[in-house]
Amino acid sequence: MLPERRGVFAGSDLIKAADHSGDHGLLAVRRSRRSGRRRLLFWIFSFAALFSICIATLGFKMFFHGVEEHQNISSSTDVKDDSIESNTVEQPKKKLRRARFYPCKVELKDSVEALAEPKTFWNFVKFSLQYVRTENIQSHANHITPRFGGHQTLEEREQSFHAVNQTIHCGFDEGFEGVPNTWFDLDKEEDKMYMNTCTVVVSSCIFGSSDFLRRPTSKMISQYSKENVCFIMFVDKETLVKLSKEGSIPDEKRFIGLWRIVVVSNLPYEDMRKTGKVPKFLSHRLFPSARYSIWLDSKLRLHTDPMLLIEYFLWRNKAEYAISNHYTRHCVWDEVQQNKRLNKYKHTAIDQQFLFYQSDGLHKFDPSDPNKLLPSYVPEGSVIVRAHTPMSNLFSCLWFNEVDRFTSRDQLSFGYTFLKLKRTNPDKPFMLHMFKDCERRAITKLFHHRNP
Repeated sequence: MLPERRGVFAGSDLIKAADHSGDHGLLAVRRSRRSGRRRLLFWIFSFAALFSICIATLGFKMFFHGVEEHQNISSSTDVKDDSIESNTVEQPKKKLRRARFYPCKVELKDSVEALAEPKTFWNFVKFSLQYVRTENIQSHANHITPRFGGHQTLEEREQSFHAVNQTIHCGFDEGFEGVPNTWFDLDKEEDKMYMNTCTVVVSSCIFGSSDFLRRPTSKMISQYSKENVCFIMFVDKETLVKLSKEGSIPDEKRFIGLWRIVVVSNLPYEDMRKTGKVPKFLSHRLFPSARYSIWLDSKLRLHTDPMLLIEYFLWRNKAEYAISNHYTRHCVWDEVQQNKRLNKYKHTAIDQQFLFYQSDGLHKFDPSDPNKLLPSYVPEGSVIVRAHTPMSNLFSCLWFNEVDRFTSRDQLSFGYTFLKLKRTNPDKPFMLHMFKDCERRAITKLFHHRNP
């Protein structure tokens, strides 16, 4: 019995030893797992720390690189700016924003019903003007081409500025004796007969299809003016065809709205701008019975009664000629530069005209001069209101002759012509009223010319 108990005891001891050794194994496994986790966490934190350090280092490098690059860009920009400043002529300039101009209040009469021409209005300088029709150039006529403005010599030009009884060149020259020629011919004899009856005229022109037809605002024109004022639009055949295609077709009496369409053939100049100066300046030649005329550029629409304009600009100011000043320029020197800058005409022709005027006494406009004869030496020129007095007719002929002799840019010759006329006739006043450009904008509506 005892040995079996020993065996049992021995087996139990072995089992206990085995159990004890198994406990040690489990502890070892658990310890190894714990140490493995710790190592994994250690390496994870280590990599995270290294990654953070790398990111921080790279960030600082990028920051300082950015600062250096910005400094380099700034320095290169400074260098470019220096090069631009040293060579500004070659760099294109930015277009300046065009200034806007607005109308101002014009104190017109409420209606035409109470209007009456002042009894003393026509007390202006009196003399008689006749006009050259044919030129006596027989000896060398074969070598000279007939011209609408004739062949005025410098001596004849100088004499023409005197306000005396005389015969002067003023367009419509019919050529040489024995070699007749005509210009600015009216297609319809009925138009000429109608124009001879006009006593008050509003006129405009479109030549070479250069513009659209702007009809006067009918509701702003009194019934009196519609019945007693002639509204004449001069056009050439090309323009008439263009207007007809656009739906502006004259009726059986050749009217489109208030405009009576008068077709002109045999235009005197290839330059349509210069051709347009014929009706602009020579209304006293085209309308021999007219007492008053209003010129309106084709870019404008009249929305004021013409009789109210005559009362406001002429009667109220005791003037025989009224024209607006330019909205920005007042000195001929500035007008010359602007014409050349925009290539409005050949520079050599502008220079020739300008030098001629300077040699004959033209001086710069001084706005501070208390004795200046006009508020500006440069007109806007798209609206002219005039009485057909001898001095007004003479000035119109003189101004036209300058355009005929030199360039078609009439703003270049206005100041010179006016000053020379005043200087030549110190005891014979020419009553010219130069009104504000904002007043011109108040009585008309401005449009752009047709694109060529």
